[in-house]
Amino acid sequence: MSQKRIVRAAAVQISPDLEHGEGTLGKVCEAIDRAAREGVQLIVFPETFLPYYPYFSFVRPPVQSGSDHMRLYEQAVVVPGPVTHAVSERARRHAMVVVLGVNERDHGSLYNTQLIFDTDGRLVLKRRKITPTFHERMIWGQGDAAGLKVADTAIGRVGALACWEHYNPLARYALMTQHEEIHCSQFPGSLVGPVFAEQIEVTIRHHALESGCFVVNATGWLTDEQIASVTTDPALQKALRGGCNTAIVSPEGQHLAPPLREGEGMVIADLDMSLITKRKRMMDSVGHYARPELLSLAINDRPAATASPMATALSNYHGSTHHEPQRDDAGLDLEPVVGN
Repeated sequence: MSQKRIVRAAAVQISPDLEHGEGTLGKVCEAIDRAAREGVQLIVFPETFLPYYPYFSFVRPPVQSGSDHMRLYEQAVVVPGPVTHAVSERARRHAMVVVLGVNERDHGSLYNTQLIFDTDGRLVLKRRKITPTFHERMIWGQGDAAGLKVADTAIGRVGALACWEHYNPLARYALMTQHEEIHCSQFPGSLVGPVFAEQIEVTIRHHALESGCFVVNATGWLTDEQIASVTTDPALQKALRGGCNTAIVSPEGQHLAPPLREGEGMVIADLDMSLITKRKRMMDSVGHYARPELLSLAINDRPAATASPMATALSNYHGSTHHEPQRDDAGLDLEPVVGN
């Protein structure tokens, strides 16, 4: 019998440095070093952990958030840049896959971005959250489906989604069709209250069961002092507590280590990759359990791009080579079609 393939994974629950992006980067590098001493091969950090999740936008109206939004711009991560170089070097040094959430700055816009670094330090995936949720739409631009990809890393096929993207079943299915083995989910943590932690529990266990993959989920954490720095209103401070559920779940929907609901820490577990086949033998939702002749998913995976009016006009005048996708009577993009 062939030897079992085991991947040691870590989900990090950690607080950012709300004042200095360099401080948060230091905590990322320290956590990677600490995980390496535990033999970890995959580490997952919370949503937009660098420099920090914009908690201010959840409890303050936009008219009072201008200075905080500007400060986030100033500390946001440029990809590639000094921050990605530092994380890349740490990943390479420890031969570790690193999944990191950042506020990405692209000229005049910010995006909720997930980065996956392979064990050799290469950035193998950069994706942007498709649709920021509620208050987040005042902070980040929209992503596109170009990043709905599974990265073929040294430890296996790794995919990622952020927070309520998991409530978009088609986004999850797009990763499932690429035979995702390890799903890395990221949530902000310290938000909404205990009900958010319960929702995360349902969400990550359902995805593990439906996709037949492991889920490594990381949420952030705010100290009482940090909460007070965001808002001094006791009523609003309640909205910045709870909502933490850092966990690792098997393809059978079981926790592989006790989840972390409070404080900083690291959940570490060994992923027995044979459990994927064990689950999919019974129910492979993109294989023998699928009905592609009845149900299929169409994805427009071309990167979103802007063009100047003059460039567009010239293209039209000279004869555009832009490929218009085939559409059905309802106007749905029919290519490329993802089956099983």
